[in-house]
Amino acid sequence: MYLKNTLNNGIRVVMEEVPYVNSVSIGIFVKTGSINENRMINGISHFTEHMLFKGTKNRTGKEIAEFIDNIGGELNAFTETEFTCFYVRTLDKHLIKAIDILSDLISNPIFQYDDIENEKKVISEEIKMYMDSPEDLVYDMLNEAMFKGTSLSLPILGTLETVRSFNRAIILDYFNKFYIPENMVISVCGNFDSKEVLNILNEHFCKIPHIQINNKCESNIEKHPTIKQKISWKYKDIEQLNFCLGMEGVKRGDEDLYPLVIVNNVLGGCISSKLFQKIREEKGLVYSIYSHLDTYKNTGVFSIYAALSVEQLIKVARLIKEEINSLRINLITKDELIKTKEQIKSSYILGLEDTFSRMVNLGESELLLNRIFSPEEILNRIDNIGMDDIERVVSRVFDNDKYNVAYVGKVKNHESINEQLKNILFY
Repeated sequence: MYLKNTLNNGIRVVMEEVPYVNSVSIGIFVKTGSINENRMINGISHFTEHMLFKGTKNRTGKEIAEFIDNIGGELNAFTETEFTCFYVRTLDKHLIKAIDILSDLISNPIFQYDDIENEKKVISEEIKMYMDSPEDLVYDMLNEAMFKGTSLSLPILGTLETVRSFNRAIILDYFNKFYIPENMVISVCGNFDSKEVLNILNEHFCKIPHIQINNKCESNIEKHPTIKQKISWKYKDIEQLNFCLGMEGVKRGDEDLYPLVIVNNVLGGCISSKLFQKIREEKGLVYSIYSHLDTYKNTGVFSIYAALSVEQLIKVARLIKEEINSLRINLITKDELIKTKEQIKSSYILGLEDTFSRMVNLGESELLLNRIFSPEEILNRIDNIGMDDIERVVSRVFDNDKYNVAYVGKVKNHESINEQLKNILFY
């Protein structure tokens, strides 16, 4: 059973008591990410996340690290396109300490000059590491191609140039603008007493003042971005080519989300999928191939990724298009629909065994959708998907022909490759 409340200063709280475990997960979700940035401050959300661990009015960065180690827990954070999360996983008896450390990070950061300059070097190395990962790089290139001119095209880490340009004034301005109660959700899941925890949260987070947003936290993305066909490529001296095909999916909360999850699973979402079985298992043309979907406030992405030799690119692109065309014409079978429903429900139910996953689902849902779907609601939605839903979402996603391509690898004859890809995938 989920409990929802609001602290005295406006921070929303979602809680789920799980009395049969000995642990607790708590997260602070802040509605800020790369979607709130522009090219001048790209990476500021991720940089700010790092800086909150470098010291507060009460603790040094080292003391923060030692504090969580001393109770045997995990303190960490992550930045996504549309939100940032700071969390602790620990034994239930240490929940008050977890609340104390998280509230200190959020309420009392000091953003010292030396720490900022040092973190610029750390994150610059992280960006370089990311650039050396072609699978990560090709997805950034795909987003740049699909959403050019909007904040969705920006990499979460930022660039070496933007990160090196940050100073205390820029960081403090961004922090004060977005780290406000109306822009936050606290999510707690595990073994605890909700009434007691609510009182403790009020005590610890009361220092954050109540401020009206007045829509200043809206992203700068268009209501519905215009997606055009484009091919993006980068030469990199690596042995394997990394290839991505992307098209517009569905936005967060869309009625077609779960039907598209079904289609994704059948097409390329698991090892029994059509793409994996046909292109890897039968043909042996790739090492890795899968499909994937992302959802955002006003749009979404359905993508297909493959890792392969340069020599196999055209052949694999042709096979991918053949599977897409087969899906458009034949949809999926009723047996595939039944089997995939069970796979997805099993995966979802197994995820409920983990208090961290449950905590993230609660916090993200409340922050981005302003509501929480119960397990019963989600399972019912999956059960109620019919062939008419599959037909509708296949037509919507795969019949628009607004495909985008990105690839990274040792390809020298780009013009010839690109022309062949256009003929296969765009027409």
